[in-house]
Amino acid sequence: MRLHLLLLLALCGAGTTAAELSYSLRGNWSICNGNGSLELPGAVPGCVHSALFQQGLIQDSYYRFNDLNYRWVSLDNWTYSKEFKIPFEISKWQKVNLILEGVDTVSKILFNEVTIGETDNMFNRYSFDITNVVRDVNSIELRFQSAVLYAAQQSKAHTRYQVPPDCPPLVQKGECHVNFVRKEQCSFSWDWGPSFPTQGIWKDVRIEAYNICHLNYFTFSPIYDKSAQEWNLEIESTFDVVSSKPVGGQVIVAIPKLQTQQTYSIELQPGKRIVELFVNISKNITVETWWPHGHGNQTGYNMTVLFELDGGLNIEKSAKVYFRTVELIEEPIKGSPGLSFYFKINGFPIFLKGSNWIPADSFQDRVTSELLRLLLQSVVDANMNTLRVWGGGIYEQDEFYELCDELGIMVWQDFMFACALYPTDQGFLDSVTAEVAYQIKRLKSHPSIIIWSGNNENEEALMMNWYHISFTDRPIYIKDYVTLYVKNIRELVLAGDKSRPFITSSPTNGAETVAEAWVSQNPNSNYFGDVHFYDYISDCWNWKVFPKARFASEYGYQSWPSFSTLEKVSSTEDWSFNSKFSLHRQHHEGGNKQMLYQAGLHFKLPQSTDPLRTFKDTIYLTQVMQAQCVKTETEFYRRSRSEIVDQQGHTMGALYWQLNDIWQAPSWASLEYGGKWKMLHYFAQNFFAPLLPVGFENENTFYIYGVSDLHSDYSMTLSVRVHTWSSLEPVCSRVTERFVMKGGEAVCLYEEPVSELLRRCGNCTRESCVVSFYLSADHELLSPTNYHFLSSPKEAVGLCKAQITGASLNPRLCSQTYREEISNPTKITSISMTPASLSALVLEQQKLMLPWQLPGQAGMSRMNLVPVAALGPSLEQLGGHHLSAR
Repeated sequence: MRLHLLLLLALCGAGTTAAELSYSLRGNWSICNGNGSLELPGAVPGCVHSALFQQGLIQDSYYRFNDLNYRWVSLDNWTYSKEFKIPFEISKWQKVNLILEGVDTVSKILFNEVTIGETDNMFNRYSFDITNVVRDVNSIELRFQSAVLYAAQQSKAHTRYQVPPDCPPLVQKGECHVNFVRKEQCSFSWDWGPSFPTQGIWKDVRIEAYNICHLNYFTFSPIYDKSAQEWNLEIESTFDVVSSKPVGGQVIVAIPKLQTQQTYSIELQPGKRIVELFVNISKNITVETWWPHGHGNQTGYNMTVLFELDGGLNIEKSAKVYFRTVELIEEPIKGSPGLSFYFKINGFPIFLKGSNWIPADSFQDRVTSELLRLLLQSVVDANMNTLRVWGGGIYEQDEFYELCDELGIMVWQDFMFACALYPTDQGFLDSVTAEVAYQIKRLKSHPSIIIWSGNNENEEALMMNWYHISFTDRPIYIKDYVTLYVKNIRELVLAGDKSRPFITSSPTNGAETVAEAWVSQNPNSNYFGDVHFYDYISDCWNWKVFPKARFASEYGYQSWPSFSTLEKVSSTEDWSFNSKFSLHRQHHEGGNKQMLYQAGLHFKLPQSTDPLRTFKDTIYLTQVMQAQCVKTETEFYRRSRSEIVDQQGHTMGALYWQLNDIWQAPSWASLEYGGKWKMLHYFAQNFFAPLLPVGFENENTFYIYGVSDLHSDYSMTLSVRVHTWSSLEPVCSRVTERFVMKGGEAVCLYEEPVSELLRRCGNCTRESCVVSFYLSADHELLSPTNYHFLSSPKEAVGLCKAQITGASLNPRLCSQTYREEISNPTKITSISMTPASLSALVLEQQKLMLPWQLPGQAGMSRMNLVPVAALGPSLEQLGGHHLSAR
């Protein structure tokens, strides 16, 4: 244990004691269960499950059926305790606090055997005054109550009316009444995750001692004054003044690179005080703004705020300031009822493209800095610019948002309420109020966060009557909904953060929801707000099944993770698609059958006599199916950004469900548990490209749209090529005349009846040929090479077997085809390639691949095979760090 002298505080004069000291209680604690039969050491931050595993008392919680085997851990009541000596003289300090940054979740806290407080909210920060109980040698206990048992008690005590849902679907194998406890909602299970309702101290814990005054919170918001055309900075600091007399002094705010330094006089009265500063940035200074990934730089400025107070007390705070504006535009659209729903960043309309973020692990102490960077780097590597932090998880750690700031990832931030109705008794509302106020203060300075959303799907659950509430009882639940999300959370946001918009739910109708007294009759309307859309029965290759909505914030299809990922948490007997393990791991009702049904519409299902081979092939095929389905749907949304068809369109966002996995199981994710890329993520690199040609058919006519996310117009041509399945050499090609692709638009570039296309390409039929197309200028590829199937691959004629072996690899073999017949896609058992052989292979393929790089977008070059390669990882990807052993 070591003494920390906080950086934000300096000494009270030369050679005197510090104005504040902080002593961390991180490290080893003792943990025991409810009846005292089990006692063990455990790390803080951490949780009981992790401590048990680290001591060898349980296996990996994710192994096989351990989510059920270890249910007892969550049902017990555990105690964390520690004895420690404070390495400074307590009597010299006016105020001593115990700070708990995160407690999971329900606990009673005893300090030197005196009860000093209780916790009931995983998302809140707790501070307890221990001035009168602290000694040189101390003991601390956190006596936890099982969150599962607590939630059941709270539900039982709510006797006036039921607050549904009581329990998750049986297939999720979860716990009940999660809506009665302010804890990570998916920790009780979800349709992609296990039930591990953890207990523990999951964030920092420390002792703080101070004299005169203490800076509790420091936050700020850049504000752009349109009328004056200048930037201002609103800084808010919250103090605890323990001096019996007012404390005077001055504040110096300095942003050197903006040539800004301003000084303010202040006087702090005893008690809790707030200091608000308004810093003006001269309009003669050029301020570089923060932009999302793909739209500009993420420029930030170092700022210091120095409080020079009476008695020689100096308090200094450093931070990075980013300047950007965000507007949610809801306005009439010509030719369509309803309102638009899109975002302007720094005055420029941005198409939001990305995914939805869930917790990276059930056990937060396993979420390392390296894992966060790996996952978020994968976001920008796939040309995404947005993540929606989903409301059933957690408000992420500071480092997550700092990385999003650095990488240019916009964040749609839900408050942590999801897929349920919630109680509104005063105790619950008080806990939520403290939670929301704290999270706003903590997060508002991040430019990456562009919107607050009250909850996930709760408006839809209420108004679409997911829980079969009688019509006569509905007003009770509507009143509770408005009380929680409008009268409480919305009011807190409006008071605490004026720099970004707020919506009550997702999906929601935005301004229309407000007009309908905060609950819409159809919250999933195509004419307002955002939509969530899932359809596992209709053919996902048929773009007509997708909603031509204003903004698609959830959509997707399941797949299984790769065998190498599953192998780590399973045994030999589990390796079949219908094994007990496979059925147990699937938490979405009918999910395994839905995947095979969707795959079977266009691919031949594996029929090997080797059960393990069949399992691996089936896993692979689910990833092919998922990638192609999400590609088709995403490209539909992207090409709908500039048009109104049948009164619908102007789609300005596509966030598929979901980015990452919480464990090794089938899900909608494009990144497996731990960060390995599924095929979908490779596809996303292309279908989220800033400049993209999109092909589709309508009434037997083939169309190609050009989609641009760029700020500028570019002159280019479109090349359309037709191939037979037996050769990568085109049988015919056509290049359009040069045209100008306008920035920020999607327009039709090409149309041709399929019958005419086949006729002019010799002996082509729908079954024997496939179309590829790309955008270029002066022989430089500006877009990925995209493709269009004229028939289902299972009906394709002329496919060749791959001639790749693991012993040696002749690059010339791939000039014919590098991929095996897709109807039986996984006969290649392994590929072993040295860097030299891989390089030779890529060089041989240069005539078939072109780097695409947009002007002014260095570092975005990718090697892309012609369309057959889209059925699996490219040769470049086979040689990269995402190579998956099949």
